[in-house]
Amino acid sequence: MKLPQRERRHERVTKKVQGTSTKPRLVVFRSKKHIYAQLIKDDDGKVISGCSTLSKEFKAKNMKSTNKEAAKEIGKLIAAKAISLGIKEACFDRAGYKYHGRVQALSEGAREGGLKF
Repeated sequence: MKLPQRERRHERVTKKVQGTSTKPRLVVFRSKKHIYAQLIKDDDGKVISGCSTLSKEFKAKNMKSTNKEAAKEIGKLIAAKAISLGIKEACFDRAGYKYHGRVQALSEGAREGGLKF
């Protein structure tokens, strides 16, 4: 079965970017309405932490979920969660998306929140 082009790009990038317990992989997924971010430890294949425009912390801010400002806020929230867990560095995995628009805004928000890529 032929995978969509974004998924093929994601597989190719995931082979190169590995997350460890000290430097996990920050993965982005975006849909038409929402954006999601997860910190993944590839040693065990486990999700350390996650955040999205559907989470309670974001909904409390009463923001629209489909724009760059929302993506930047999600980046700041995931950075705050990572820092509270003692994580200061992460590998950024754009999941086959272009580094543009909402994906770029999320990474900039994470950098502003204190994460290093």
